[in-house]
Amino acid sequence: MKLIVGLGNPGPNYEKNRHNVGFMALDEMARSFGIEVTKNKFRALYGEGTYKGEKIVLLKPLTYMNLSGESIRDAVTWYKPDIHEEIIVCYDDMDTMLGKLRLRTKGSAGGQNGIKSTIQHLGTQEFNRVRIGIGRPHPGTDVTKHVLSNFRPEEVPIAQEVVSKMPDVIQCIITDGFVKAMTRFNG
Repeated sequence: MKLIVGLGNPGPNYEKNRHNVGFMALDEMARSFGIEVTKNKFRALYGEGTYKGEKIVLLKPLTYMNLSGESIRDAVTWYKPDIHEEIIVCYDDMDTMLGKLRLRTKGSAGGQNGIKSTIQHLGTQEFNRVRIGIGRPHPGTDVTKHVLSNFRPEEVPIAQEVVSKMPDVIQCIITDGFVKAMTRFNG
């Protein structure tokens, strides 16, 4: 089983924000795997499907970014995945260049409040994550304003390209394992 979580903020005002690239990635996975993410439970929208015999649960917390861990904990309580092996959290990362992915098996929140909440509610920093690069703001730009802004027109194709890789990332993780996916997709 894989519980795949995309972090973001619900509602049309946030839909195209940099902070919602985790939701965008989850939507791309849903399309690719033919999974409808329309059921409402765990304070989230979710859907279930399979890939190569592996059960996949796609989860979009509706708790807003800063409380994402509450929703994830509810889903973990229900599905009982191995936290270290079967959870994958996808989210925006300012320390990763726009258009790049960074897969990690553990680490601190690095200032990302959705990950901070996830670590708090799972009780561990050791869970698989896919950091999707949104880049740093221009000097003097407020960080909150940066993450809650939409991608600039020239950045949209770059963001779409990296989001379009997410089904391949998940397929690689299921087929070859997370460590091999790190080797293939990091950088």
